[in-house]
Amino acid sequence: MRIAICTDAWQPQVNGVVTTLGHTRTQLEAFGHEVAVFSPGSGFRTVPLPGYPEIRLPLSPGGRMADLLAAFAPECVHIATEGPIGWAARRWCLRNGQPFTTSYHTQFPEYLRARLPVPERLSYSLLRRFHRPAVRTLVPTEQVRRKLAAQGFERLVLWTRGVDTGVFHPDHPAPPALELPRPLWVCAGRVAVEKNLEAFLSLELPGSKIIIGDGPARASLQQRHPGAYFAGYRFGEELAAWLSACDVFVFPSRTDTFGLVMLEAMACGLPVAAYPVNGPIDVIRPGVSGVLDEDLRKACLAALTLERPAVRREACRYSWEAAARQFEAALVPGDAADPDGDPADGSPTRTIDPALR
Repeated sequence: MRIAICTDAWQPQVNGVVTTLGHTRTQLEAFGHEVAVFSPGSGFRTVPLPGYPEIRLPLSPGGRMADLLAAFAPECVHIATEGPIGWAARRWCLRNGQPFTTSYHTQFPEYLRARLPVPERLSYSLLRRFHRPAVRTLVPTEQVRRKLAAQGFERLVLWTRGVDTGVFHPDHPAPPALELPRPLWVCAGRVAVEKNLEAFLSLELPGSKIIIGDGPARASLQQRHPGAYFAGYRFGEELAAWLSACDVFVFPSRTDTFGLVMLEAMACGLPVAAYPVNGPIDVIRPGVSGVLDEDLRKACLAALTLERPAVRREACRYSWEAAARQFEAALVPGDAADPDGDPADGSPTRTIDPALR
């Protein structure tokens, strides 16, 4: 099939959405599909997002998106994000009677509330409107499915995540920069307020704290926590080497929908210490691959006692091929009749009602 993936998050951005979509495209092409990714880099005029200059926002993308989709003539359309690209693709699908799927990657209501006094109910109302016309909305975990269902979202289908265990494994040589007092506590990801890194950096723990990644909160966090080691971005084999050389992966976020980097750390043998919230609840097997506790310091110290081979075995249960098969099963071709059900969730597909726009 010809599959169009429309997303506001794409390379060179560094985040879980981009990683997930990149692996999904690779797998879909290996399955024999033709995949086109339409992103801010697809010839749109863009401006930097305030506070996140690496993220570019398209200006008036509707006309350009319509031309791109019409030229590609997709059989299936997936809209991955709720940004300008996503709204433009949604509009084109509704106007052309093209069924489409969406996905929910980011808890924007909580992220926005962490920065501005915007009530979450207003943000959820806008997101419900965005996803309502979709034949299916793909979510990363069962906890997220339940939460969105309670918020009035419909036709929610599980689309899990994977990890490349050939890259992320425990056998990398340790980087020289990691000759620090042990134990080594590490957190990796975007250095931003919604990641709750202050909760990690303020803990009284023996050894050394390491932050891998970059973002708008880095300068202020470095100033307040001069004893922590900020490594900046690390990718692929280099990231795996840094992770495998540490002792515990600390995941302080309370707003992630999955936390893909937890799987990467686990594949390197690192037990995870986290709060019992969305993401960790579905990914971590307590007492085996990590420890979940509202007392994050207690979780960190307990995670030190876990067996690293068992942690890696838990990560190896996830593969990008299996995740892409879930994605593939949820897609709906534009000329598909309404079947009784499908292997993705057993729910019927439906014809899009333009009134839902």
